[in-house]
Amino acid sequence: MQQTPPILTDLAALARNRARATDPFLQAEAVADVQERLTEVNRSFTAPAIVTPFSQVWRNSFRLAKVVGDEDRLDLTPGAHDLVVHALGLHWANDPVGQLAQCRRALAPDGLLIAMLFGGQTLHELRSALGQAEAEVTGGLSPRVVPMAEIRDLGGLLGRVGLALPVADAFTRRVMYRDMFHLMHDLRAMGEGNALAARLRVPTKRAVMTRASEIYRESYGVDGLIPASFEVICLTGWAAHASQQRPLRPGSAVQRLADALNTAERTAPRSTKGS
Repeated sequence: MQQTPPILTDLAALARNRARATDPFLQAEAVADVQERLTEVNRSFTAPAIVTPFSQVWRNSFRLAKVVGDEDRLDLTPGAHDLVVHALGLHWANDPVGQLAQCRRALAPDGLLIAMLFGGQTLHELRSALGQAEAEVTGGLSPRVVPMAEIRDLGGLLGRVGLALPVADAFTRRVMYRDMFHLMHDLRAMGEGNALAARLRVPTKRAVMTRASEIYRESYGVDGLIPASFEVICLTGWAAHASQQRPLRPGSAVQRLADALNTAERTAPRSTKGS
């Protein structure tokens, strides 16, 4: 019997949070990063698509693009796009692999996927402070920050959905705040408030928040401010095409590795284990 995967995100709460967003500033930085990456690709894209809940941020820079929301079923036509950008929304997806697979199906042959998403080091300071404070005050823990994947676990997803020439890289944006409460205000302004399906549905005790703020400053404070880390991972891959480079078949080499390295070839000794 096939099990239904657990629901990570309360989509209604996520939609409310995003509707109230007033300053999704990291989306603007993602736009600039994607534009820079595209300047390094020796081709023009004439049929792009952007997957984002913040269409107003992306439309000005990608006027030719079809902009769609990151719903569970993406409004993308199979094979219709030479570029698809999934813009900083995969951390909320209940099925991130399914989202990437849909983007792959939307690509024409030799089309490019760029997926920008928050990585596992994002808000590690806030997670640590809240977890320690809640454990001290209440003796338990509750879901407060959406779990995010590590880069080492994400690279393989591109091959899994059928993309060629996969690359995964990351950068970290460090933002300084007066205190934890100003950080949390900024997260709400970004539309990144807690929308976890398993979140507490009652207000957090004031003692927890006060203690968390103290721990945050004690553990991470710098010159009267606190840092917040946002790790952004970029996944890129191409829809297969005959013009793309392919690895050689095993055994097809015309020169021995030892000759190329100008060294003597040695035969490994046979193992005697189990004899």
